[in-house]
Amino acid sequence: MSTVIENVTARKVFNSRGEKTLEIDISTIAGFGRASAPAGASRGKAEVISYPKGEVDQAIKKVEELVAPELIGRNADEQEEIDLLLHELDGTEDFRNLGGNMAYAVSLATAEAAATSYGMPLFQHLAGYFANELPYPLGNVLGGGKHAGGKTPDIQEFLVLPVKAEIFSDAAKANILVHQRVGSLLRKKDASFTGGRGDEGAWAPNIKNEEALEIVAKACEEVSEESGVECRVGLDIAASTLWKPKEERYVYSREGTKRNSGEQLDFVSSLVKNHNLAYVEDPFHEEDFESFSKLTKRVKKCLVCGDDLFATSKKRLARGMKVGAGNAVIVKTNQVGTLTDAWETTKLAKKASYAPIMSHRSGETTDTHLAHLSVAFHCPIIKTGVLGGTRVAKINELIRIEEMLGNRAEMSALLL
Repeated sequence: MSTVIENVTARKVFNSRGEKTLEIDISTIAGFGRASAPAGASRGKAEVISYPKGEVDQAIKKVEELVAPELIGRNADEQEEIDLLLHELDGTEDFRNLGGNMAYAVSLATAEAAATSYGMPLFQHLAGYFANELPYPLGNVLGGGKHAGGKTPDIQEFLVLPVKAEIFSDAAKANILVHQRVGSLLRKKDASFTGGRGDEGAWAPNIKNEEALEIVAKACEEVSEESGVECRVGLDIAASTLWKPKEERYVYSREGTKRNSGEQLDFVSSLVKNHNLAYVEDPFHEEDFESFSKLTKRVKKCLVCGDDLFATSKKRLARGMKVGAGNAVIVKTNQVGTLTDAWETTKLAKKASYAPIMSHRSGETTDTHLAHLSVAFHCPIIKTGVLGGTRVAKINELIRIEEMLGNRAEMSALLL
């Protein structure tokens, strides 16, 4: 068979922060797949362990000594069986022996090797001919927190979401225009602004939270009027990074404010209402399912999304569903290890009418697989930045997919 795996190679490469990461090559009789693992700056406690003790070097050794001998001779199109094999070889619930990033890279490289063996694009191999919906791009245009540091805002990401666009390329262009307009408004506000950017290519100014939100909202309003594509504001608060368990307070150092859970709920609710937010990610710390539920009931026409809360875990998502915590879930495959695990969580989300949002990580590589996964998993939104080579690589791949689909291409339905 053309999909029989003949060779597996592991190597050390670098991500967008200059950190070491793992890349896997898988060759079949007729195909080839390559995937490298991203890394987050703010990681949820429920995520699988990224690497075994010894980090990337040890992961490479385990690929060579343990994983490769088991994979060679198997069929790359047996995705579920190979992903199950990775779990069996690891033997733990959190991939602490092999490392979740190794499992991710092997799983994804296998899928691509199978796709190329059949001469098919990855999204079509995974989802079939009828996969024809493109996601709306959710982009980070102004940042703070762990993605920027210094005197930047406490809130980690100020985002733009084009909620009404006829084609993907128009939506992507609208995000770029908002990013550029935010930069222009920042320079007008502060002549000393040097154009610094954070991990994801978002502007990183010396500015307070509310000021940053007002600038992004103004940029969205202006670009919406000029482009004809309605752009709305979103936030990734990354509240687990602000939460101080001993004080039981969210500490906003930049603005000199501390908020308990109730005050945080009122604060976020007011931001949604006053700025017509379309999206709020991680507004509370990763164990506060109750406050997520309260906010979801309180706000309208806004996605309340869990990243650290769910960690792409089917078990944690099921727990959240029971209490109505949020109505959207971030899907980061390397949070759970394999494509099959991420797909199971996505299926559960869609069944419960939660919006699955395919997402990059702050430390990215130039891989374009995320674009294919967003289409294959029928995600209405892809969170993948706006500018910077590692981000634009995914955007450009979606433009190619749109071209590939031709008149079958449609934009996903956004329930906002």
